Amino acid sequence: MSNDSNSQSEKAQPMIYQIRVKGHLSRNFTDWFSGLTVTALDNGETLLTGPVVDQAALHGLLRKVRDLAMPLVSVICVKPDPADASGVKQDMND
Repeated sequence: MSNDSNSQSEKAQPMIYQIRVKGHLSRNFTDWFSGLTVTALDNGETLLTGPVVDQAALHGLLRKVRDLAMPLVSVICVKPDPADASGVKQDMND
């Protein structure tokens, strides 16, 4: 049996996600969302940002948001590539 799946999973890096919810979370929730940065935004929303190892972990985080009964605004996967740090997506047809 090949170890290809093992070697690929060892190479896999967590993806960086931004989860935006309506309303502000208190600082007490920083521990509950361990590994994520909790940022209260001026527009009344909260931004949770950080690494998520896989889809199961992402669903776990979304379950926590659901349990807070706070409306989910958006979920964005941000590539950890430094070239994408500007947040500007370029059209591949250019």
